[in-house]
Amino acid sequence: MDVIRYVANKNRNYKRFHVDFTYFSYKKDSGSDRFPFTMNVKGGGFLTFEEIKNNEEINEFINKGNYNLGLLGYTDHSQIHCSIVADSAAMILKKFGYSEHDIELAKIAGYMHDIGNAINRTHHAEYGALLANDLLKDTDMSLEDRITVMSAIGNHDESTGDPEDVISAALIIADKTDVRRSRVRQKEQSAFDIHDRVNYAVTDSKLKIAKDRSVIALNLQIDENICSMYDYFEIFLERMMLCRKSAEVLGTTFKLTVNGRKVL
Repeated sequence: MDVIRYVANKNRNYKRFHVDFTYFSYKKDSGSDRFPFTMNVKGGGFLTFEEIKNNEEINEFINKGNYNLGLLGYTDHSQIHCSIVADSAAMILKKFGYSEHDIELAKIAGYMHDIGNAINRTHHAEYGALLANDLLKDTDMSLEDRITVMSAIGNHDESTGDPEDVISAALIIADKTDVRRSRVRQKEQSAFDIHDRVNYAVTDSKLKIAKDRSVIALNLQIDENICSMYDYFEIFLERMMLCRKSAEVLGTTFKLTVNGRKVL
């Protein structure tokens, strides 16, 4: 059999290899034949968000984490929250013109960001990053992409994290701006803690990006009879400051308005 000559080109956006077999030659008793052909082969790893969202093991970690947080009195951290974060992170990067590949990584990191709660709420971001590494090792995701997702997950919590790149920046903003009444678990209002009151008070929440991409704005309407502005800032000030740092990574600014008043 003669040598097979080929050219491999790496598509940086999708981490696939295109292999062009210029010819395949083999010897026969009466001579040799050649025929050209082209084929695509999987290489470098390209894992899709839909595969992650339908992964039974990942969803079990999310469900267990949400259950644990329910026992501790936290708001909803279920697959609903994870899906909202994934979609919001994707929207942010799409608005800023990032590649489909970056958008897909942000969605994956967004969906998986809270899996560490299955182990412990304290340092859940770091636990989540380590869990993500183990879970993604069994897929065809490239090492580079796996590290990117791990970094985003490991840096999403305001107590220990910082935005390291555009993926983590989009994840942080998407996570911290998921403020809504439906995140409060079913219980009597008399049993609400400050986290419950802050979320339950929100009657409308919109995350908007200016057409010129100069501002990412979270616009909230809250019922101040349920939650005072003081309560809101006690819970969210540190989170909103992390959103501001994340916006800077994206080359923009972050603005927060509550009941039409600019507060950040």
